Order: sequence, then C-alpha cells, then structure tokens
Amino acid sequence: MDAVASSLLVVALLVALGTLLRRSGIFPAASWAPIERLTYFVLFPALIVVELAKADLGGSAAISIALALVGAQLVMFALAFPLRRVLRLDGPRFGCLVQGFVRWNSYTALALAPLLFGPEALGLAAIAVGSLTPVANLLSVWALARHAPPGAPRPSLSRALASNPLLLACALGLAWNLLDLPLLRLVVEPLSILGRATLALGLLAVGAGLEPVRRVADVALLAIAAAGRLVLEPLVAIGLGRWFGLEGTALGVVALCAAVPTASSAYILARLMGGDAELTAAIVTVNTVLAVATLPAILALVI
Repeated sequence: MDAVASSLLVVALLVALGTLLRRSGIFPAASWAPIERLTYFVLFPALIVVELAKADLGGSAAISIALALVGAQLVMFALAFPLRRVLRLDGPRFGCLVQGFVRWNSYTALALAPLLFGPEALGLAAIAVGSLTPVANLLSVWALARHAPPGAPRPSLSRALASNPLLLACALGLAWNLLDLPLLRLVVEPLSILGRATLALGLLAVGAGLEPVRRVADVALLAIAAAGRLVLEPLVAIGLGRWFGLEGTALGVVALCAAVPTASSAYILARLMGGDAELTAAIVTVNTVLAVATLPAILALVI
C-alpha cells in the first residue's frame, strides 16, 4: 500500500498546486478557462485516441471491464430515483445527485493507473473512458434536461453527444484499433506527446476548479453523494468485476475508475442546463477531498 499512498500523494499535490495557483492570483480565474478547453478539446482526446488505438480489445478483459463499470454506473443511476423521494429533491438538485453518482474524474484515474499498476494499465483505463464517458454524458444530460426548471436550456441530447470531443476521440480510437490500421510513428508520436501533457494540466485544472462549500443546508445530500460515488459504486464495480472473472491489474483498474471523485465538468454542465451549479460544485469539492481517504481503502480490496 506504500505505492498507493505515494501515487495518491503525487495526484493530490498536483490538485493542490492548481488550487494554490488560482487562489494566489498568479493564474487568475479567467486564465483557467482556456486551459480547461485546451485539455478537454485537444490534449485529452489525443491521449484517448492513441491509447485506444494500441489497446488489446480482443481479450475478454476489455469487455468485462466495460460491463463491470457501466453496470455499477447504471446501478447508481437507478438508486438516485428512490433517493430523490426520500430526500424530497427538486429537479435541479436531483440532477446534482445523478451527476454526483455517474460522472467520474477520468484525469485522476488516468494519472493514477500507470503509477499504481504499470504502463499497461493506461490502455485498460482508456477502455474505461470509452465505456463510462458516453453513459455518463447520456445520463447526466437526460437528468438535467428532463428535470430542468422552466426556461432553462434544453439542448438536443443527440447533438450534445455527437459533439462531445471525448466521445469522438473514443470512436476514432476504437475504429483505428478494430480496423487494424498501422500505428504510424508520424501520427502516434505527436498524439502521445499531447497526451502526456493531459494528465498534469488536467489535475491542475481540477484543483483550480474546486470551490468552497458555502451551503450547509445540503449536508445530507453531500454525504449521500459522496458515499454513493466513493464507496458504494466501487464496491458494486468490484463485485461485478470479480463475477466477470477479472483479477490483477484489470480488476485494479475497475476499482480505481469506479472510486475516483466526481468530475469538475459536472459543474459546467449544471450551469449550462439550469441545474443547481453551486450544489454541484460543492459535491465535486467534497468528493475530491474525501477521495484522498476512500481511494486507498477501496484499492486495498484489490491490491
């Protein structure tokens, strides 16, 4: 577990550095939007394309990883509906809960996977991105659009998915792999260089995007969102992974990808679609902080 602790410390330090850089004013709030856009639209897609193009999709591990992670994601989505009745959540706050459960911080997972399990784990984590990202976007956009207050934007679900750069990158990488196209160095090397920049900038942007929790009235919702995202979902994913016969690095990647905190992009989507953006920011912040303690406990079950 020393490797887990040291790897988490590396990620936590980069997130903390992003927070410090923003709070200090060296890189003010306005300067982070271009960094986030560069990471989201260029660097991260480059990493996904090259890793999926190189991944071994022919083995049973790839299918089992996808089934275990998406299965756990759908379980949490279904659980959000009875919780809505118990907590008496209105539409925007229900959208917060759904996003808190189903959206995952892929930057953290991709940064930790090779540190914890070796270079080969990056390809397995890319398979997780290709599996979880479409479902997370589909469920989040649906929940926010279906339960948005009157007058809130209701973008076309198909358009939102078709224009998502991560989904396009997943499709391109999968097509490259399945068509067995040559991995030309002139193409792969530039994509790999861009991809290596993704992890550092992505983690810095996560830290810069963290916001202080200003509302204490939603403590119960924050606690439930954290417990679901950081504890229950990874336990379900690990159980499904073992049921599908996963072990070793493959099971470790499943546990890691299911146990990372909610992605900061949840806040952006809530703000654009009339959700409770402030509450979403609080969920992201609380989950990110608590994950420092929960991730080692979850990974201890599979390492």
